[in-house]
Amino acid sequence: MNALDYSVMALYAVMIVCITFWAMRRIGSTKDFFAAGGKMPWWLSGVSHHMSGYSAAVFVAYAAVAYKVGITIYFWWAFPIAIAVLLGAVIFAPRWARLRIHLNIESPMEYLATRYNVPTQQVLAWSGVLLKVFDVGAKWAAIAIIINVFTGFDPLMGILISGGLSLFYSVMGGLWADACNDFGQFVVQFVAAIVMVGAVAMHLGGIDNLLTIWDRLPPGHTTIVQEPYSLGFILAYFVIYTLSYNGGTWNLAQRFIASPGGKEARKAALLSAALYLIWPLVLFYPMWAAPLLYPDLADPSRSYSMMAMELLPNGLIGLVLVAMFTHTLSMTSSDANAITAVVTRDILPVLLPKRFSQRTPSLLAARITTTLFILLTLVIAINAGRFGGVLSLLIVWFGGLVGPISIPMLLGLLPWFRKSGSAAAISSWALGVSVFFVVKFLLPDVSTAVVVASPVLTALAIYVIVGWLRRSPVDPEIDRLLNALNQDGPEPEGAAQSQPVYQNNAKQP
Repeated sequence: MNALDYSVMALYAVMIVCITFWAMRRIGSTKDFFAAGGKMPWWLSGVSHHMSGYSAAVFVAYAAVAYKVGITIYFWWAFPIAIAVLLGAVIFAPRWARLRIHLNIESPMEYLATRYNVPTQQVLAWSGVLLKVFDVGAKWAAIAIIINVFTGFDPLMGILISGGLSLFYSVMGGLWADACNDFGQFVVQFVAAIVMVGAVAMHLGGIDNLLTIWDRLPPGHTTIVQEPYSLGFILAYFVIYTLSYNGGTWNLAQRFIASPGGKEARKAALLSAALYLIWPLVLFYPMWAAPLLYPDLADPSRSYSMMAMELLPNGLIGLVLVAMFTHTLSMTSSDANAITAVVTRDILPVLLPKRFSQRTPSLLAARITTTLFILLTLVIAINAGRFGGVLSLLIVWFGGLVGPISIPMLLGLLPWFRKSGSAAAISSWALGVSVFFVVKFLLPDVSTAVVVASPVLTALAIYVIVGWLRRSPVDPEIDRLLNALNQDGPEPEGAAQSQPVYQNNAKQP
């Protein structure tokens, strides 16, 4: 890299600063900070949902998978996500926006105090916060690898640079800054990805050879299902993606919560699903072609970065680095905002009721919490190797634990599971998490598919069975809430009123 590349990066940083200052003018309360005041247009919400759904780990950990085994990465990652979000556009996305309308929520976990009770909400909130600390830490570690390849900076310096920039616009601009930067980052990434595809195609013989690489790739690279990414693994991850990308990952739920209504949230989900279906084919093409350019690469996780460094002219190198860099900023900053919402709106008012009011939480408390969360994730990133590296943190730990946390939250939105109450939620979470640690640490030679699938399937089964066995009547307040979430428009008479969920009638243990 030279001065031209660094100039491109500097211009990108200036863009982030300008957007953040613009967003700051729209932040007057925590409702603006956490939910964009419920005014986010569907196209911005859809692009932001897509950009917040994956990080620079795609260009590191997933690039290594694409280099080693080929197209299976698309069929166990991007394609299932597209189908999952498409289903969510019908089932889940509109309900998140309606929750904000009916319950005045700002955090994805707020409604659980009404749907179950406060202790259930606290268990799920605390466990979700701990999980996201490790998940975001893995993403900082991924961007550090990329910065090291491009610039030679020590990985620690890469973690601190990316973390510092994210800290600035997450703390100052809230969800508006996150979403608007996501859109700007998508434009940058679009240009950079097209440039990379063109450069790789030219070095393989010209644009006419874009579709001829498949016959020249190593055996097995065009096989959709192959070990360790078996059919069971793909199906298990489809269940996990359905939960995660429709709100189980809290920052993605926020994009729907910020929509003006259910129809806008549905359109946002449809746009994100279309992007997941089409856009990864462009992103992965250079990664699939990498074995033809570097047949004996010792560290496949560096393949995408090496291609950019060697195949692109200066200026465009900086552009590609910015494109990869932005993915981590998109995901981590939106994660920080979502975690802050949960801590500020759900945890602190219960933990310290005399110091924090859920009715009027301060922007200062929100910004302090955001700062502390990002700093903690940076510590995890610096020690990522202790947890098995980036891929292990992303695929095994997050994949195995997100299901037990997400099932009570997502299925609790649906009227079909109205009989599943707090007992079903807590037992499904507890047994799902327990099964993860048993299969991960106590059972030898267990496949990744089993490690990932066992917790989510256990939690799902327990949640459904305990609800089915329930004989006590459903609380009328829950019935009114679930009925209200089925439709857009004015709140039906007798439905839950627009108020924070922490009320005197919130269900206690």
